[in-house]
Amino acid sequence: MMQPLPVPPPLRTDLPADFLPVLAEVSQQLAVSVDLQRTLSESVAYITEYLKAEAAAVFLVDRVHGALECRACVGPVDIQGLRIPLDQGIVGRAVSQNACQMVRDAHRDPDFAGKVDAATGFVTRSVLCAPLATAQGVIGAIEVINKRDGGLFDDVDRDALRLLAAPTALALNIARMAGELVEQNRIKRELGMARRLQRSLLPRRRRGDFPIRALNLPAREISGDFFDFFELPDGRIAFTLGDVAGKGLDAAFLMVRCASLLRWAGKEGLRPSDWLARANDELGEAIAPGMFVCAVAGQFDPASKRVVWANAGFPPLLRVDADGGIEQFEAEGPPLGILRRMEFPEQSTVLDRASLYLFSDGVTDVRHPDGSTLGVDGVCDAIRTLGAMAPEPRLRALVRRLRRLTVTDDTTLMLIEGDTPLASRETVLLSIAFPAQPQELGAMRHSLAAALARTGVEAVLRQSLVLAVDEACANIIRHAYGGACDQRIELRLAREADELRFELRDYAPCVDPGTLKPRSLDECRPGGLGIHFIDTLMDRWSLDPVPGGGNRLRMVKRLITRGIPDETVQH
Repeated sequence: MMQPLPVPPPLRTDLPADFLPVLAEVSQQLAVSVDLQRTLSESVAYITEYLKAEAAAVFLVDRVHGALECRACVGPVDIQGLRIPLDQGIVGRAVSQNACQMVRDAHRDPDFAGKVDAATGFVTRSVLCAPLATAQGVIGAIEVINKRDGGLFDDVDRDALRLLAAPTALALNIARMAGELVEQNRIKRELGMARRLQRSLLPRRRRGDFPIRALNLPAREISGDFFDFFELPDGRIAFTLGDVAGKGLDAAFLMVRCASLLRWAGKEGLRPSDWLARANDELGEAIAPGMFVCAVAGQFDPASKRVVWANAGFPPLLRVDADGGIEQFEAEGPPLGILRRMEFPEQSTVLDRASLYLFSDGVTDVRHPDGSTLGVDGVCDAIRTLGAMAPEPRLRALVRRLRRLTVTDDTTLMLIEGDTPLASRETVLLSIAFPAQPQELGAMRHSLAAALARTGVEAVLRQSLVLAVDEACANIIRHAYGGACDQRIELRLAREADELRFELRDYAPCVDPGTLKPRSLDECRPGGLGIHFIDTLMDRWSLDPVPGGGNRLRMVKRLITRGIPDETVQH
């Protein structure tokens, strides 16, 4: 336990009348100073003059180096920058005991160190030293040396120095806290900049039947993980995942460099083995010693369902077939950035009625309440429990399972989905057409609600689905057709296995799907929430132009009976 500091003796009440102006002057200088170093020097000069001393100095504690450093001094010898061990000398004794030291004969004091005298020729006869005490502890000391008239320091001098040390300690402590605040704000700004830069490198979210889905969940403000995917001219989709060793800004900026490098090299359509080899050689020229990047890079061909990749020290990839069988593909290459001219063997599989899971070690390192890690086997068990859920809900459910445990590192997941045909055939539940007029939407809502009720959709979800379709129809009338008209809207509802499939067809001018974005919920105005509501409620949706004119909106909602709440996957 921390020992209580000794209580100093009471101050004298008979200090000279001329002391108060000096105390006021020193206190004011320290209180209003914007240049603490200059003010310290001026204050030490005031103290030296008042006590009629030959020399004085302010020493501050340097906890990192375990020393006391002279930060300001006056007198015939300049000792600014001098360091002495924290537990040595008369100054060290004043700091460790938090007590004023008055030494009338320095050469008889066992703690006196005469190195400065020996080096400079200055002769120390007597010493007066007062600690600089704060609520957080002693931060240094003021030391004055030798009376000019050859006399000795007395109790009046000691109490005067103790009083003058108080505003000095206060000013120093405030300056230290202000410096720490400035440094914290600087680090916060740098972290925010790094975070924005990292997020800008992630690919935009793809809707509809795009076969790759991914997410990144940083454990701290910034992440050392990254992912990317992009189409190649021949129709294949290139993808990468990476995990930078280390934490903090160094790892974050290496992540930015590596992610950019992999995208640049991957755009050339290189084979995955050559792709990683080029990135490895480039990183080897600039990466700091002791740092490296675990990564996987590959290409998926949607036509043949074939995936080819190379793995540089990344966790094993998992191929999961429709029957729950899992095949692991271990890494066959070392992490990037360790040695140049390394080889990265290729691996491949075909996703015929199967999925491919890729994940950083932040997934396997999540911890159970007993402290044990999930591990690859635990990830396999979690995936098996997801069954035949649609891809995006499956990824969300896996994330929810991870969040119920203790996450210790950045978490990045990617799912590449092959075509997995469902066992049952589609059943049409409703097929109607109606004029694009607001007064027609009531009958549409009634017919749709009845069809959903017949198929067993529970009441709360049924109301939400009807509202989503109603919002979509209102948007068609308002935005696609430009207002009520005699053109028609066609609604089709079908069920295949446990998926409800909604299709809305209009005959308006074709709409660019890229212009459809949900309105920010921060905007305080009515309307405009249709896309946001559809995006939140539906498992997936897409808007496509129809050859010959018109648009087709497809929305899919999976009926989950396990009571798992829905949530939005963020990229």
